[in-house]
Order: sequence, then structure tokens, then C-alpha cells
Amino acid sequence: MSLTKRDSHGSRGAANDNKVDHHLRVSHENDSADQVLENLGYKPELARSRSTFQVAFMSFVLASIPYGLATTLVYPLTGGGPVDIIWGWVAVSAVILCVASSLGEITSVYPTAGGVYYQAFMLAPVRWRRIASWTCGWAYLVGNITITLAVNFGTTLFFVSCVNVFAEDADHPVLEGAPYQVFLIFLGVTLLCNAISAFGNKWLPWLDTAAIFWTFAGVIAIMVCILAIAADGRRDAKWVFTHFENNSGWPDGWSFMVGLLHAGYATSSTGMIISMCEEVQHPATQVPRAMVATILINTVAGLLFLVPLCFVLPDVKMLASLASGQPVPPILKSAVGNSGGAFGLLIPLMVLAIICGVGCTTASSRCAWAFARDGAIPGARLWMKVNHSLDVPLNAMMLCMVVEILLGLIYFGSSAAFNAFSGVGVISLTASYACPIAINLFTGRRAVQGAKFSLGKFGYLANIVAVAWSALALPLFCMPTSIPVSPTTVNYAPVVFVFAIGVSAIWYAAWGHRNYAGPPVHGG
Repeated sequence: MSLTKRDSHGSRGAANDNKVDHHLRVSHENDSADQVLENLGYKPELARSRSTFQVAFMSFVLASIPYGLATTLVYPLTGGGPVDIIWGWVAVSAVILCVASSLGEITSVYPTAGGVYYQAFMLAPVRWRRIASWTCGWAYLVGNITITLAVNFGTTLFFVSCVNVFAEDADHPVLEGAPYQVFLIFLGVTLLCNAISAFGNKWLPWLDTAAIFWTFAGVIAIMVCILAIAADGRRDAKWVFTHFENNSGWPDGWSFMVGLLHAGYATSSTGMIISMCEEVQHPATQVPRAMVATILINTVAGLLFLVPLCFVLPDVKMLASLASGQPVPPILKSAVGNSGGAFGLLIPLMVLAIICGVGCTTASSRCAWAFARDGAIPGARLWMKVNHSLDVPLNAMMLCMVVEILLGLIYFGSSAAFNAFSGVGVISLTASYACPIAINLFTGRRAVQGAKFSLGKFGYLANIVAVAWSALALPLFCMPTSIPVSPTTVNYAPVVFVFAIGVSAIWYAAWGHRNYAGPPVHGG
């Protein structure tokens, strides 16, 4: 979108909101993707280079199972042991399938990189659409940035733990993991992911394609080796599927629920793929199908990874109390009986960690670019620019990177920083997904009648489950993993979340309520 168009749009304010046809239907079968985008009010600026399979593979990479499950396994180990690990994953996957289906249906009507905040604007009653769009957009942006930060920071902590499989004992680590060491590794990982995303954009679809084969090869290798060797023996099936062990201090039921952050974190990227709509050949159908198919693939991949791990789990209490917070490397070392073999099995996860970071970096940069394009971010004129030689919104990518690095400094003050990053990422993304789904549900689902990706009668059930999950997840993931709470175990996610919401509220009061007209609408 040109600056002139953005300025003229921004000056209209709320007075012209009534001119917008709330039920504008733009996704016509005979329209090209670029024509649909222009009908939605945007100028096509990014190359549509991704096929259906490639966008599905990118969606898979964003979740990066099994890596996403490996870095946060301590949560269900603390919350309930094997029952929380396996059945928590199955339960959350079923719920997220409803979230993905609900978002996919809406995306098939409004396929833009703006994603959920554009959808919230189009679906909300005229009187509330600007504030709905602003609130949803900021939650979506904060979620994209912090989940990318959590991925890269989790990768750092995971790498430290992987190196330490060569340590003789816990008191003599190979890599101490001092705050400055952790931050420097995190800095290197973040810079690497941004470099690959910026300079290798045209090859990313092929990287995503390779990642899915690499994932299943790695999972099968881990599964076969640990079950065949099982140096410390194997648990019986009854223990694996029914043993509940509360190490959190919470009452049993609530302890199980708090442990769901593990599965919630791994599936939180569900809607991030929407930000890639303007780089997909047929976004109205490709993106929804990719979102739903990915949940099904992830569920299977997750079980192939988690169930074998549970068969070779050492003492659960010991794993839950690890200072590193990363139990998977010690589990593999225990299962194969030697450091070299364990490290070899960890290599697939380490590679996936970087690929996941690249995918999240790419998606978050598109999210920031799209929100800036509608003037909702301070300095929007700078962040909305596209580097056409690289075919990426480079400025928006650099903005996200700088914010992530600055937030990473929190680790010098608290070793619980990763908990805050992962928690606020899940909270923010969950809230942003809930906005358009809830509005669509409470307005009678009129806007999705005849959608290309239609849920039909299943739509009401899927929407209700998605909204109910959001209502539960928001307070749930603000809770500390265990009690009593100490400075190292407190959950700082609510603090970071409230700070982010405060920044968005201040910017709305200072600028937004007078100038932010919401996304452009064709004919508006």
C-alpha cells in the first residue's frame, strides 16, 4: 500500500465506518489471489511463491514437533507425569483442532497477512470494530514476537543441556550456563534465524519441505533406539498410560491443568501461518487446509515422540527438579547409556530448533509488517516498507529482532525468563485467536456463510470449544508451575503481558483513537 493511500485512509477516522458493508464478500471463486487482496483494500507487494504443500510444511515447522514438546517437557512432568504428558497432549490437540478449523473458516473469507486483527475488524459490529481490531492486532503482534523469542531462548537452553550430556555429573557441567553464556548463545541463534529468513527467503519453502522428512526420520530414530536399548529398563504400559504423579504442590486436578502449558506452547503457533497469506498462491483454500492438516500431523508426530519417552523415563521427581529445566537430554542419555549416543539422537532436535526459529521469525516479521501497513505501530512508515531485492519486509523483521534481544536481557535478572516468554506468547496468541472466533460466534456466524472452507453444522461446536479453551488458557498460563513460589519459579508472564497491553493502550490514547481507522475496506 502506498503512503498516500495509507494517509488518506487514516484521516477518515471512525466517521466513515458506517459506509463499510459488514458482510462484504470478496473471496470469489473466479478472482485471482492478488485481485482478492486488492478487493480487501491492499496492494500486493510480496511474491506468491508457496504451494499448498509448502504452506502446510511451514505450518508444521512453526510448531516443530518434537522440538516444541522437548523444550517444555518439564511442565507436564511437574504437573502430572506420564498422564499429563500423553493425555494432556491428546486433549489439547483435539481442542486446537477446533481453533484451527474456526480460524481457517474465517481466513477463507478474509485471506490477508493482517490475519486475525483484520478478521476482527470485519466481523465486529461497526461501533466496536476499530477497538476490536486494535486490541486483537496488538495481542497478535505481541504473541508473534514473544513466541519467536521463546523458541530462540528455548533453543539456547536446550543446546546448553545437550552439550552437558557429556558431563560426568550434574555438579560438573561441560557448559556452566551462566547468564552471559546463555545470552550470547541466544544472541547467536537469533541473528542466525534472522539472517536465514532475510537472505534465504526464496529457499525457505524447500527448507520447510525438507524439515518434515527430517522430523519423522529423527522421531523414528529416537523411538527405535531408546526402546531397543533401554539401558535402565522399560516402564510397563499401565504405568505409561495411567501413572499420575503430582510434583507441583497444586491440587491434583489443577496441577494437571497447569501442566498443559507444554501442549499449549507446542500448538500456540496454529494461527501464525495466516500471516503468510500474501505469499500463497490460493490463500482462501490453501491456508485453512494447511492449518487443519498440520494439527493432525503434529498430533501423530507428538505421540510417536512422547510415548516412547514415557516408557524409558527415569525418576520423574528428579526430572521435574532439574536446574536446567530441560529433561529430554538426560532422558535420552539414561535410555541409551552413553553420552555420544544421546547427543547423536539430539542432533535432529537441535536442527529442528533452528528451522523452527527461522519459521517463527518469518511469520512474526509478516505480522509486524501487516500491522504497520495499517498504521497501528509507532513509526509505521518505516516498518511497512518491503525490501524488494530480498522480497521480505526487512525493516519489520529487524524491529522484531531488536525487541526480542532487548527482552532477552531479562534473563540477567531472572532465570525464570523463559517461563515468562513462553507463557506470554501462548496467552497473547490465544487471546488474538479468540477475538475473531468469538465475534463470529456471537454474531450468528453470518459472515462465513458460503465460505470456501466451510465447517457447516460443525462450526458452532468448533467455535464454542475454541472460545471456551481461550477462557481457560488465559488465567491458567498465568499460574506458576509449582508452589510454594520462589523468585526462580514465579511466572512473570502476566507482568510482561500487562506491560504489552499497557503500551498498546497508551499508544491508542495518544494516537490511535484519533487516527487509526482500522484496515482499509474496499469501497469504504
